[in-house]
Amino acid sequence: MSMGFDDQDVVSAETMHGHDWPCLRQFCVFLENRVGRLNELMRLLESADTRVIAVSLVDSVDFAMARLMFSNAERAREKLELSGFAFSESDVIGVLLPDGDKPMSSVCTELVKAEINIHHAYPLLFRKNGMGAVALFVDDNDRAAQALRAAGMEILTDGSLLDDDESF
Repeated sequence: MSMGFDDQDVVSAETMHGHDWPCLRQFCVFLENRVGRLNELMRLLESADTRVIAVSLVDSVDFAMARLMFSNAERAREKLELSGFAFSESDVIGVLLPDGDKPMSSVCTELVKAEINIHHAYPLLFRKNGMGAVALFVDDNDRAAQALRAAGMEILTDGSLLDDDESF
């Protein structure tokens, strides 16, 4: 199968085991810890074709790290590569929070049962049928997605992010 840039065939994101790629792309951008630096980053990245889906900040005396997710990860990467901002990328699991009294507790319980550690988590600016979602950076994305799906929870993909409710 040819995978050149001019190919007309759409390449499936399905793995050899028949699963859609269960991860979302997280960008970690390193910023000087000074007034206005986050604003500069947002003005650069946020546009009609690149909507911010999540942002989480961690700061220290000298620098800050912004964890970001976008509706169009490819376009965000292009903009970051041209920007001069230092950044890295990693995969995270996006999960639609289940109905019920304790949706986060339900997610955490399923991951504990599967012996999967959550390193960090933050909410997504995303709703589907009125339900919220979270991003999870975990020990093992494949096992986490499998455990959450087995419990009846919906795992978000990049394609899911294009189909959110318009109002929060």
